Amino acid sequence: MARPRIFGPRKIRPGSEAALHEGFLRHKHFRWLKLSLLLCVAVTAGYVFADVKPRPNGGSWYGYGLGTLAVLIILWLTVLGIRKRWMTRGKWSLKAWTSAHVYLGLSLIVIATLHTGFQLGWNVHTLAWALMMLVILTGIWGIIAYAMIPAALSSNREELTQTQMLEGLRAVDRQLHAAAQPLDQRWAMLVEKSLDQNPFSGGIFRRLSGKYRNCATAKALKQIRRVTGPEPDIGGDPLEKVDALLERKKAMLARLRQHLRLKAMLEIWLYVHVPLTFALIAALTAHIVSVFFYW
Repeated sequence: MARPRIFGPRKIRPGSEAALHEGFLRHKHFRWLKLSLLLCVAVTAGYVFADVKPRPNGGSWYGYGLGTLAVLIILWLTVLGIRKRWMTRGKWSLKAWTSAHVYLGLSLIVIATLHTGFQLGWNVHTLAWALMMLVILTGIWGIIAYAMIPAALSSNREELTQTQMLEGLRAVDRQLHAAAQPLDQRWAMLVEKSLDQNPFSGGIFRRLSGKYRNCATAKALKQIRRVTGPEPDIGGDPLEKVDALLERKKAMLARLRQHLRLKAMLEIWLYVHVPLTFALIAALTAHIVSVFFYW
C-alpha cells in the first residue's frame, strides 16, 4: 500500500531567504548597477572614438543615437508608477524593476550629457537637460529617504501604530478633561485651550520642521509648573494631577509630531519628483519637435 504523502515545510533554496531581505539597490548582487556602468562606459567610448568632426554633439549621428536612447530610457522609467500596481515575481519583479529604475536613471547623467556635446545654453534643449538633472536629484533624495527614514520611524513608534498613538492621546485628553473639573477658572481655561487646539495644524512646512511654537499644551504646562515646581508631587492636589497629565500629553505629542515629520520627509520628495517628471516629458517633447522642425 502506498504511503501517505506528508506535506512538511517547503524547502528553501540556499540564498533564497537572503534574497527575500535583499534591498532593491543590491538586487541580484547589483546586477543593474553593473549593467548601467557598462552602458556608461560604452557610450563614453563611443563619444571618444566616434568619427565626428570636430566632436560629437546633439546634431551629429552619434548625438541623435544618444538622444534616442535617453528618451527611450526616460519613457521606460516613467512606467514605474504603473508597474507598482502589478505584483509579480522573478526576473521582472517590482524589486528588479525598481533597481533598474534607479541605476538606469543615474546612467542618464552620462548619456544625456554626452548627447548635448557639452553645448548648453539658454534654450529649450538645455531646459530639458536641466529638468532631467532635477528629476535625478530628487530621485537620489528619495533613495536616501527610503534607506534611512523607515528605521527612524520604527524606532520612534516603539512598536505602536499611528492609530494607537492617536488613541492614546485621546485617552489622555479625556483624563485631562475630568481632572480639570475641580480647578479654578484660570487653570481650567489653560487646560481647555490644550484640549481645543489641533496640535498638528500649520501645514506641510510646519510638519517638516517639527516646531510648534504656539502649542497650547506646552504653554499650559509651563504656566502650571510655576506653581507646582519642576518635580511636582502627585498627590491629592488636582493641579498636580493636571500637571502630570500635561507632561504626559506633551511627550506623546512630541512622538506623534516626530512620526508625522518623518512620514512627510519620506513622502514629500514624490510631490516634487513626479511633477518634475511631467515637466521633463513636456520639455523633451518641445526639444524633439523643435529639432525636427528646424532639421
